[in-house]
Amino acid sequence: MGSLMADFWRNLPRKTADLLLYIINPLVFFFLDFLDFTLCIFYGYIDKILEGKSTPCCCRTQNRTNDFEKRNNGVSDTLFCRKNVFREMGFLGRKFVEDSMKTRSNDLEKTRWSDCGCESCVSWMKNGGGQKLHVVVKDPLKGNQDLGKTPTENVIFLHGFMSSSFIWTETVFPEFVDSKYRLFAVDLLGFGSSPKPRDCLYTLDDHLEMVEKSVIREFDLNSFHLVAHSMGCIIALALAAKHPNSLKSITLVAPPYFLSSEEEDASEVALKRLAYKSVWPPLLFGTAFMTWYEHLGRCVCFVLCRNHRTWEMILKLVTRKRKLNFLLIDLFRHTHHSAWHTMHNVICGGAKMMDPCLEKLRQVRARVTVVQGSRDQVVPVECSSNIKVKVPDAEVKIITGANHNTVIIRRAKQFAADLELIWDSVTNAKG
Repeated sequence: MGSLMADFWRNLPRKTADLLLYIINPLVFFFLDFLDFTLCIFYGYIDKILEGKSTPCCCRTQNRTNDFEKRNNGVSDTLFCRKNVFREMGFLGRKFVEDSMKTRSNDLEKTRWSDCGCESCVSWMKNGGGQKLHVVVKDPLKGNQDLGKTPTENVIFLHGFMSSSFIWTETVFPEFVDSKYRLFAVDLLGFGSSPKPRDCLYTLDDHLEMVEKSVIREFDLNSFHLVAHSMGCIIALALAAKHPNSLKSITLVAPPYFLSSEEEDASEVALKRLAYKSVWPPLLFGTAFMTWYEHLGRCVCFVLCRNHRTWEMILKLVTRKRKLNFLLIDLFRHTHHSAWHTMHNVICGGAKMMDPCLEKLRQVRARVTVVQGSRDQVVPVECSSNIKVKVPDAEVKIITGANHNTVIIRRAKQFAADLELIWDSVTNAKG
């Protein structure tokens, strides 16, 4: 009897917290449903006043036709299947106007009223040679005559969601000293210093095409290694499957890969697992907030991203630092349009493409390495083990104590050394 009472009092705080969460959770998301529905109508009027026409949103599914599907291949169903209590009750927001989703060249010449128009955010528009991604290159041949006769090997680095090439150039790149590898760190379409066009739906194919155009064709790469983090893993897998004969190895850091089944759509599984509607923990709540609520997310971007220069100045004054942490800066270097569509069309929509891509890598016996932190709260650790189900020869490393980002940034020296071992082993095996 005494032990039962002891267990009761020991578990009481946890059970109380679970009960409160059970009560609060639906109330919070009911309120957010109402706010997003209201903002849908509000932005419709404001956009029409300030831009001459209402900007399309994804709040109604009735307007999706076969013609739209043909014109916009790669658009994820999760953009339109997000349930809202008020829309389910028959209260409809703005119509999803398909015609306005067609390419509009004049949109490339101006930003939306709710987006930032500072010099750094619109500099890509002045590029007369067409749109290309921002690419940072670390070439060992420059200024190093000892390596002049040694053929260099190419490595393409792809970052994750709401990040940029900084995650590589500020951490891992400095660790490659006297390396024979030529390193390419890319700012993906819609992020960092890369273009953020309004007429783009940021599908997996859009991202893939821009990486090919800006890196592979631009620098005439006949072979390359791939290193990718989080969302970048999806693009890397698609790139590897498309160029299997050029791929030398692929290293995936925290890949968001879930095993699919006939009963559940892969895109909806990714949406539910990565953006489950819960007020706790805070990181999960933030992900759910920005993924399920299109117009609330736009408000956040309007306050933070549009005014990022002001916030950076304030943070520098408060912290008394001349240079802010790149992770903080990267959170603001996108538009709502680019982040919203990339989240759904790449992370969720791309989930359908991961199985055939992994199957292709298994067939060509590609060198696949997976790395993830044991305390990753963004991507479930099981995702790394799932890769091995599809590619049995893949090497999976779970780093104890590391989370989604520290698996790279707090062990940059070891991470760089591990990468060189992988690349060298592939070269030696083929040599």
